[in-house]
Amino acid sequence: MSDDHQPAASGAGAPADRPAPLSATELPTLRRPAGPPRKPTDNRPAGVVAGWITRGGAGPCYGLMDENGTEYAVYGPNAGELRKGDFVSLRLTARDRSVDCGPGIPMRVAES
Repeated sequence: MSDDHQPAASGAGAPADRPAPLSATELPTLRRPAGPPRKPTDNRPAGVVAGWITRGGAGPCYGLMDENGTEYAVYGPNAGELRKGDFVSLRLTARDRSVDCGPGIPMRVAES
């Protein structure tokens, strides 16, 4: 009497509880760069600053710390609610110091 309920023998000696590997080749690894990139890799348009809101609220004054650690005192009467800790990208233009928005380089949110 034959036993039809026995599992078929697996080839290549793979354990029955593990699937066979999908590929026998190693995954490629990235080499360490020879130096810093020659061109910027973030390619933001001129005047656009990306960073974190450090002083938020309904405005019109906000604090912004960019990705390089530069602090801006931003005036944006139509910017709306910006919460502390939000990561934003804003198009900024220079402004005079007639409005005091706190510490940092005085800038204004450009109107689109």
